[in-house]
Amino acid sequence: QVQLVESGGGLVEAGGSLRLSCAASGSIFSIRTMGWYRQAPGKQRELVASITSGGSTNYADSVKGRFTISRDNAKNTVYLQMNSLRPEDTAVYYCNADVLYYRGSYYYPGDYWGQGTQVTVSS
Repeated sequence: QVQLVESGGGLVEAGGSLRLSCAASGSIFSIRTMGWYRQAPGKQRELVASITSGGSTNYADSVKGRFTISRDNAKNTVYLQMNSLRPEDTAVYYCNADVLYYRGSYYYPGDYWGQGTQVTVSS
């Protein structure tokens, strides 16, 4: 019913920047919270940043001051601007959306994930 497509990952040197994008599509009525998570090899998936439909943001301590999350509600898209990247930021980054979608005459809540995009920061 809902698909999330991420883009913008890649290889960058330490100190560099990348911008991730995630576009949601499908039978969407509204999107409440959108967020970015990451998972490094051998580690659990962790929250990087999240943003509500009203624009309230939350960041992991490790990225505060370096990463900025934003969203375009009209496009159902969330962004993650990553500056001053460090080797420890290397991970697969996943987009997540807390969605209210419609099917027929009814609305249902759903939690959706993107396929992941690799971010590699070289030292």
